[in-house]
Amino acid sequence: MGPPPAPPRFHGAAPGPAPFPWRRVHSAAMAAPGAGAELELQAAIGFNGHILSGLICHPDQEHILYPLGCTVVIQGMASGKQSFLHGHTNNVSCVVVSKSGMLVASGQVTFMGFKADIILWDFKKEELLARLSLHKGRIEGLAFSPNDLYLVSLGGQDDGSVVVWSIPKKEAVCGSPASARSAGNATVLTASRCRDEMFVTAGNGTIRVWELDLKNRKIRPTECQTGQLKRVITCMADDDSYFYVGTSSGDILKINPSSKLMSDYGPQKEKFSMGVTALLLLKTGDIIVGTGGGIVALCKGSNYKVMKKIQVQGIVTSLTRRGQGHQFFVGTNESQIYRVNYTEFKEELIATCHNEAIHDIVFPLGTSDLFATCSKNDIRVWHTPENRELLRIVIPNMTCRAIEFMSDGRSIISAWNDGKIRAFMPETGRLMYVIDHAHSLGVTAIAATSNCRRIVSGGGEGQVRVWEIGERTRKLEEVLKEHISAVSCIKIKKNDQECVTASLDGTCIIWDIVRFIRNQMILANTLFQCVCYHPEEYQIITSGTDRRIGYWEVFDGSAIRELEGSASGSINGMDITSDGAHFVTGGDDHLVKMWDYNDGEVTHVGVGHSGSITRLKICPGNKYIVSVSADGAILRWKYPHCR
Repeated sequence: MGPPPAPPRFHGAAPGPAPFPWRRVHSAAMAAPGAGAELELQAAIGFNGHILSGLICHPDQEHILYPLGCTVVIQGMASGKQSFLHGHTNNVSCVVVSKSGMLVASGQVTFMGFKADIILWDFKKEELLARLSLHKGRIEGLAFSPNDLYLVSLGGQDDGSVVVWSIPKKEAVCGSPASARSAGNATVLTASRCRDEMFVTAGNGTIRVWELDLKNRKIRPTECQTGQLKRVITCMADDDSYFYVGTSSGDILKINPSSKLMSDYGPQKEKFSMGVTALLLLKTGDIIVGTGGGIVALCKGSNYKVMKKIQVQGIVTSLTRRGQGHQFFVGTNESQIYRVNYTEFKEELIATCHNEAIHDIVFPLGTSDLFATCSKNDIRVWHTPENRELLRIVIPNMTCRAIEFMSDGRSIISAWNDGKIRAFMPETGRLMYVIDHAHSLGVTAIAATSNCRRIVSGGGEGQVRVWEIGERTRKLEEVLKEHISAVSCIKIKKNDQECVTASLDGTCIIWDIVRFIRNQMILANTLFQCVCYHPEEYQIITSGTDRRIGYWEVFDGSAIRELEGSASGSINGMDITSDGAHFVTGGDDHLVKMWDYNDGEVTHVGVGHSGSITRLKICPGNKYIVSVSADGAILRWKYPHCR
């Protein structure tokens, strides 16, 4: 008997009665009991730092907002409590908060030729107010007028238009092509701080001041004259008198919106390296400049003399001030969020995450307070209750495909795409040893025996290799050549005498790793992504690209049952509880599903990921489920008390 029909899925939205897929889901909301109940999302670790001005400090000075995949995260600064605005069907491309703080607007990307939505949110009531659709492909920028009368939106490269929306009526007032045919694309948008009817767009060789003629329902642009200067505009900020425009050439232009002329520019000599990528104006008249080289500088005067500066990791993409500017926040494209006090001008890293796809997640034996994740360039160890990074092990320009804690807790072993197995100390991250040339096409899977004396590794070429690990020696014991494609997952039996390997060639092989022979082979018309032993070790469960969950006998490799695991997309990750009563799956449908092992039915569903789930794990003691995804997000779910 198969599972019940999958609950209705809205990308990035909690399952619920249509047509309301945009409910805001609180991390404190309890999942209702019963079949297909909601998993409670406790925390999300992640920040999409590639979005310009994506990190915003709310005017109430108590919350910060930032995009993560298809969702907008609202986080309390003091409490750290998170809530999530769900509603977009694809990745969020821009976020903006009104001057009053009552309204939030977010735009998204979509497929070419399809309309990209803008969603208008009520911040206090936590409700969707309107879904605005006119632009195609992508929303490049959004801006609220100072009195919350209008929302201005800028379409992406394939759309090229600017539209003014009436907030009270929740409809478009008028629109126009954003830049002249002779100029490049407009990519930056900002509204006047004092006039509801004025806003500015800028981009490659274009700066335009727009004025709204509400009576005739038209917006009229005036091209700003910059003389001989030809610049690509990357960011803008404004005070009550001038617009300040940052450029990819590393200088800042000062534009008078009344005369539509450039009044001056600077610095004349020492321009900012790698371009100006973010600007923040302070009440004192000083400017804080963020650059492509990771410099955050405090500048004074018309020549933008640097008074103080700090270095952060990555390109500065967001600068947002708290209150009058006594404190401000910096966001970078490497998913780092820093807090800076204006007087001391010292940076404090308050949030960090992977900025590439996460390939694996593991807990140490017997503890739920720590877990490790791996991605391109690094392995990170996290403290679960505080969502805090404890350790980062960096191997530049390499991708870690799989990790495992040795059961004695003395080392983290890792599989890398350069064909090496590396072992690190879990407290310090110091390299303990390297096994060179472990596999010819990169190491893709790894597992260790419970006595910590052997490692079983799988490679991109399909070989399974068994290594003997001594105090100072690493010796290749045997090479098992049966798979003809990459090994995706390895699990070892508790007695250390048998293991199962899953491969993209459509086979799962159960090996005797004492005599080094094949015991059984399981064949299916799929690319196997994951395999798990039932705790009693008489059955295994598998899944992969055919979206089916297979139960198999270990003794003879015969199929027991098959479940429809997903309505769409591959199942990439799977884990089973220590008592074998339940297991969890996740994959390309972005859903975390908890199953009853014997009934083969979904008991709980977790909605929150906006990228494909790559792996997930149930922690020791069944307190949490942690899932990781291709967009670099880590989500922690409360383990439900199943009946």
